[in-house]
Amino acid sequence: MSSGTELTKDAGSAAQTGEPLLELRDLRVFYGAIEALKGINLKVHQGEVVALLGANGAGKSTTLRTASGMLAPREGQVLLRGERIDGIKSHDLVNFGIGHVPEGRRVFARMTVRENLEMGAYRFKSPDAVEMDRVYTLFPRLGERRNQLGGTLSGGEQQMLAIGRALMGKPDLLLLDEPSMGLAPLIVQQIFEILREINEQGTTVLLVEQNAAQALQLADRGYVLETGAVAMSDEASSLLADPRVRAAYLGEGAG
Repeated sequence: MSSGTELTKDAGSAAQTGEPLLELRDLRVFYGAIEALKGINLKVHQGEVVALLGANGAGKSTTLRTASGMLAPREGQVLLRGERIDGIKSHDLVNFGIGHVPEGRRVFARMTVRENLEMGAYRFKSPDAVEMDRVYTLFPRLGERRNQLGGTLSGGEQQMLAIGRALMGKPDLLLLDEPSMGLAPLIVQQIFEILREINEQGTTVLLVEQNAAQALQLADRGYVLETGAVAMSDEASSLLADPRVRAAYLGEGAG
């Protein structure tokens, strides 16, 4: 079992009790004959920000795609509020309160900013004007460019649009895959400040991010994946101070 590779401290034990919002139990996921996830166990409680760290190919994006229904596990379970959701298609999981911002943004290039946001609210009969205003308040640049085509936005603006589009579905749980990828440091800082605000407004966040310092400064807890298994899990502050994490992901010497 993967729990044998985790730190002694249980990641959910510190100030987190009760049923998790999201739980992954003994997930095994394959790409053909290649085992990408080797018995992943992970919990996200209501109101948390949980960071998922690891090198390229560690299984981070595969974990998110499995949680959001884009991939089906060969073994194990995905539970939302204690109910199994593995086997439910990703477009249906939006109705369960899960929003997924995939790696690479994937905005609709030939639609305006406003039309992109309206697409995020497809599960409702009509987009919520209050939610639209909330997105424009969180991302003023989107409000300024509401009639501009998505494909003409900068990389940072497209990332803001991808997050805003997911918020239009009013998710309880937001899954984010590499939101800082390819962005300038100042834009990255802005994105993470907005993610903190989104969390403070009540949205739970599971974040895949290679910028370990930014992710752990934002997160309550973190998991470190290595070759498809949980290698470490702890409070974010403890991981940020751990010499193994600092050497592997923050570019500092282990000594």
